[in-house]
Amino acid sequence: MDDAGFMRLALEQAEAALEHQDVPVGAVVVGDGQVIASARNERELRNDPTAHAEVLALRAASENLGSWRLSGTTMYVTLEPCPMCAGALVLARVDRLVYGIQDERAGAAYSLYNIVQDPRLNHTVQVTPDVLPEPSLQLLQSFFQTRRS
Repeated sequence: MDDAGFMRLALEQAEAALEHQDVPVGAVVVGDGQVIASARNERELRNDPTAHAEVLALRAASENLGSWRLSGTTMYVTLEPCPMCAGALVLARVDRLVYGIQDERAGAAYSLYNIVQDPRLNHTVQVTPDVLPEPSLQLLQSFFQTRRS
């Protein structure tokens, strides 16, 4: 499967977040061409400010692999990670990040900050932005339009 195929899986996770009124963001961790873990935002569901899709996917991937070190993996996420999630990607030693759309307000993998590629940290993450951006954008716009109505 290519980047677009794995991003479609992340989009499925994002859509599932709508079932419990969470912001539709989905994440998938892949290693050796296989899905290791997937998750969606669950902040509302869990009443947990840290229950972002990326953090939940990293936790599940670490549990599935039996290690907190996720070297050799790629994270696919529908929205550019926030500072918390970008820091978690660095700490987990994820090799590559692929995301759907940039987050001009809170993005920490290029837009507002670039934590994942900061040379002062002990690990950097390769970044591929703008993979299937339209469906990610449509999901988020639709979600927030219903909230503002």
